[in-house]
Amino acid sequence: YSPSWLDQLAAAGEIVWRGAGGGSGGGRVALYIREDAAVFGPPHTRDNPPDDPLAVAVREALGDGASFWDDLVDIVDAPREEIFAALWSLVWAGEATNDLWAPLRAPRRLPALVNRNRPGVRPSIRRSSRSGLAAVSGRWSLTERLMARAPTPTDKRRALAELLLERHGVLTRGAVIGDGIAGGFSGVYSEFVALETLGVARRGYFVEGLGGAQFALPGAVERMRDLRGRPGEITSPPLVLGAADPAQPYGASVPWPATVSGRTPGRSFGAQVVLVDGAPTLYLERGGRSLVTFAESDTEAQTAALTTLAEWVRADRSRKLLIERVDGTPIGETGWGPRLADAGFRTDLRGMLLRA
Repeated sequence: YSPSWLDQLAAAGEIVWRGAGGGSGGGRVALYIREDAAVFGPPHTRDNPPDDPLAVAVREALGDGASFWDDLVDIVDAPREEIFAALWSLVWAGEATNDLWAPLRAPRRLPALVNRNRPGVRPSIRRSSRSGLAAVSGRWSLTERLMARAPTPTDKRRALAELLLERHGVLTRGAVIGDGIAGGFSGVYSEFVALETLGVARRGYFVEGLGGAQFALPGAVERMRDLRGRPGEITSPPLVLGAADPAQPYGASVPWPATVSGRTPGRSFGAQVVLVDGAPTLYLERGGRSLVTFAESDTEAQTAALTTLAEWVRADRSRKLLIERVDGTPIGETGWGPRLADAGFRTDLRGMLLRA
């Protein structure tokens, strides 16, 4: 995976995005293949559409067509900073979007203006402020046009059921709830039954302890049967996954195993889970200052997880970890200091530090 792929696909018009709640520090985003946007509709969000006068003015300006940032500033009679704030309030409410991915990645700040103090010459944007320029690059537009060809409720539920099956392979009640689907499992249950009738999905008791209302793709069932009976041969490289990633099943499809500290991890954005042979071994809390370990993980698995976590940090120059606590205990009071040092961390005043 390369982050530049999102930029390329968005610039080519193959994918579109829509805000799903947030604030000045960031938020959640729904990502669509363009032709699927109307099928799946807007994401679930608790943010109410902003109704202050400036947000209304920006909404009306975008209603006339897609606009570049400078054009929007010319149309709306207000200070640039206030227009910027109003625009992003519309973004997180799901009303405005951009044809590029770059504004989502950029810091939430405006590029600086250089006033040349010459009559008749408009202030220009300082060219060196690339991060600021990215925050306002591209064309801004209203998302309602993406959702204009909305299908019938039945077709929408069918498409959503098929998407969930393709995403998870084996679908449980917890997975649907974890994805934040409006109406929960009962809202799409009838469509899973219909897909079972068509032979697209199978219903059964695939994962022990998760109830009988489970649906799976036929291919997923066959793969599980192929792995059954030879668990000792199942080996896979350790993986670092976002705690809220659909590919990370713990806390949604299946419950978290017991932790050493007794704390139950959460599917929090910004937190990371290191999986060894499919089992959670280390949980890195949001902010990267605290590690949580699992009671069933042995020393060998933890060592492999630490090595993989260090490689994950070094793979991106923007990443940095400063581990201050393990299982709620200060790092200096545990035996983890030497183990982290072996993985490449160095001693810092507050803990163990690793940067790319």
